[in-house]
Amino acid sequence: MKERFSLRTVRKKIIMVSKIAGSCQMMIAGKFFLVAFGSLILYTLSINYGYVHYMNAELYHVYLYDPQGTQQEVSALIDPVASLEELNAALSSDANGVGIDASSGKPDIVFYYGSEKSDNHRADYTLSLLHPEDEYTARIVGTNTLELKQRKEMCSELLFIEITAVGFLGIASVLLKEKQMGVIRVHAVLPFQKGLFIMAKLTVFLLSDLIFAVLMIVLNIGFSNAAAILPAVLVQTAILSLIMALTGFGCTMILKDFRQFSLAYVVIVIFASAPIFLSANTSVKMAWIDWHPFYHVYMGLKNACFGIPVTNSVYYLCSVCGIVILLLIVQTAFRREMGKES
Repeated sequence: MKERFSLRTVRKKIIMVSKIAGSCQMMIAGKFFLVAFGSLILYTLSINYGYVHYMNAELYHVYLYDPQGTQQEVSALIDPVASLEELNAALSSDANGVGIDASSGKPDIVFYYGSEKSDNHRADYTLSLLHPEDEYTARIVGTNTLELKQRKEMCSELLFIEITAVGFLGIASVLLKEKQMGVIRVHAVLPFQKGLFIMAKLTVFLLSDLIFAVLMIVLNIGFSNAAAILPAVLVQTAILSLIMALTGFGCTMILKDFRQFSLAYVVIVIFASAPIFLSANTSVKMAWIDWHPFYHVYMGLKNACFGIPVTNSVYYLCSVCGIVILLLIVQTAFRREMGKES
């Protein structure tokens, strides 16, 4: 009995390894790894030579119009102007600039509207320059420098985009090609557990997403800073990866061709990303965003990048339940597809 059980276990492992190897070959043939590597290089270059350098430039120019000289404590960082026309002209050419109109004896802050968070920051920064030794003294909070904070924010956002968009499209493209080649037709008559096919696909894409996450964090944050946050980041990456892989798998089995899948891809990616980035990064707040499942996954990934792992057991319970439900849907759709082919 033990020998039969052992042989059965070895047989399952051999089949599983062969399916994983076959999936890797399909991904290599479909240039999935090449696309992922290209995305990694592009993201890294944009973070290191684009976003960080742009954000580390001088953030805000401050212009002061004070014809009566009422402001006695003025920082050297403030640029004086001689008239209201010159102040308006300076703000017109510098959308992020802040103006101070002190012609009435009281400083009035003037700037073009941006977002709620940035506007509050610009106003506080301007007042601190008017009162450099007064109550507007800034203090350092947290352990992240400005550059490190920017790197972590961009890593979390780009990692989320990579998995939701590229990862979702990757598994679907591989499966659509296998459907066209008749691979599923062959598996319908092979004497092995059909669930191994699904598990092999999930394993390959999960591992590829985890490796991508490790490289993304290490290359853009640094190994010393990444070591402390990687465990929490990989947990959130695994949750998002499994959700998107199962969703892509299910759509491929249910939909007939790539045209139908393209429409579903656009709808799902927009639903999974647009409301989240609007609510998390702009002043646009949606009352229903707390009911959006991807919002919690995104915030979990972002908080993990900042060393704040999710400890809410309800979040993990809901994630596991969601993954199990998607797996059951995928199994049903896969068996139905094999039934058509057999």
